[in-house]
Amino acid sequence: MKKLMKVVAQGEPFAVQSQKAENGQVMKCNIVLQELGGKYEDTYVAAMLGQLASCKFYAGELVYAVLRFQTREYNGQMFQDILVVELIKMKN
Repeated sequence: MKKLMKVVAQGEPFAVQSQKAENGQVMKCNIVLQELGGKYEDTYVAAMLGQLASCKFYAGELVYAVLRFQTREYNGQMFQDILVVELIKMKN
């Protein structure tokens, strides 16, 4: 999904284990993004990984977001992950 969105909140980055990373760890940060239009528009909690996790965004900022939605099965249950592929600050 590619969309202009508003930042609601961003958490602090933290290290998580990753088999894909050279040193076995990758930085991760969660961000809350809301579609534009009103107070009750759809809101998404997405994960930012790697260098993107160290970027700081503030509540109210407009961003162009490219999100990837993926599902996976674990122990017979289905889970959905939202990953930030790209996040660009828009000038207000």
